[in-house]
Amino acid sequence: MKKLFSICAAALLFLGACDNASKQTEEIAPDKIYFFFSNTCPHCHDALNYLNQKYPNLEISMTNVGNPEGFELFVKCARKFNLGNQIGTPLFCMGENHLMGWSPESEKEFDEYVKPFIK
Repeated sequence: MKKLFSICAAALLFLGACDNASKQTEEIAPDKIYFFFSNTCPHCHDALNYLNQKYPNLEISMTNVGNPEGFELFVKCARKFNLGNQIGTPLFCMGENHLMGWSPESEKEFDEYVKPFIK
């Protein structure tokens, strides 16, 4: 069992590295939803649970800020919205809107911002 866990963990790390390599030169696109998260952030997990329940088929670019390329894109989003140094996760960049942090009230705001992205 321990060996299986190690193999799965290594595979996930490899897949994450491959996914982030494609984002190295990526800019914040106005027609994409970006979800910047940290693995250790409980609010990120709450946001992800909400998304999985309410929007299971929504296309979202999941970006881990713990990876250098993910952090670089995170900073680009912060600059786009002039967030300064007071940035944290979760952070959503959605066209001309952003949403930082997560609470029950965030759900309503997210629902409004996501409307143009629902196909």
